[in-house]
Amino acid sequence: MKQLFDQAIFTENNAYLPFALTDVFTEHASVTSQEMIHFWQCDQTFILGMKDTRVTHLQRGLTQVLQHNYQPVVRNSGGLGVIADKGVLNVSLIFPREETTTTDSAYEQMMAVTQQAFPELTIDAYEIVDSYCPGTFDLSVNGKKIAGIAQRRVKNGVAVMMYLSVNGNQHQRGEVVRHFYQQSLEEKFGTDGYPAVDPACMTTIENVLGQPMSIQQTKERFIQTLGIQPTATDPLQWVKEALHTELLQKKLTSMQQRNLQIKELSDGYSV
Repeated sequence: MKQLFDQAIFTENNAYLPFALTDVFTEHASVTSQEMIHFWQCDQTFILGMKDTRVTHLQRGLTQVLQHNYQPVVRNSGGLGVIADKGVLNVSLIFPREETTTTDSAYEQMMAVTQQAFPELTIDAYEIVDSYCPGTFDLSVNGKKIAGIAQRRVKNGVAVMMYLSVNGNQHQRGEVVRHFYQQSLEEKFGTDGYPAVDPACMTTIENVLGQPMSIQQTKERFIQTLGIQPTATDPLQWVKEALHTELLQKKLTSMQQRNLQIKELSDGYSV
């Protein structure tokens, strides 16, 4: 039986926690074969990939992000920059590696679950080149991206992580990321593996459904699709009971070290 974790929105004070928890969950799954699903959100956060920290003018890009009232955080998995806010649901499927033989088959699991959760939509999986964080398993409806998927493997565990744009102003999210790359790359914008972000090629679940869709309704659809109990476990209480407090602290320290550069640059920002 899959174990469900669901959390309140992460703020700037605990922005590293969902990434550290993902690693803890994944290591635990590799040892115990426990399957897990983790719902989480961040408030006004620009999640950068490591490649984003190697742009030509990082300080200029981060200043642009902060001017849009987004907090930058560097994640510990692959890919490029994405937006997290109250209208974006992050869904992580975590399972032991023996359940999937290839990287693609792990992505296909997330794709299948999402399609089943929204049977009234026809969801395609292919790269939306001018979206932010483009990848082979971008999920789209009528050619417009609604979700991106990343993957992290720790020991013998696998975490497949999806951001799903449920509602809110997706065009504005795209503009924030576009402005980051424009400022940080200047004349190199859209080159060297960085996307020439076009906000018009992305949308939300709510828009493609043509009706209101809340985060809670979206969670309920995934819970029903996966056939799991809707009662969620508190992650931090679980960490204590599973004797993973020291491991979580180790992962948080790793995230802090990963974010030292952008924290120093961001701390120097003033309006």
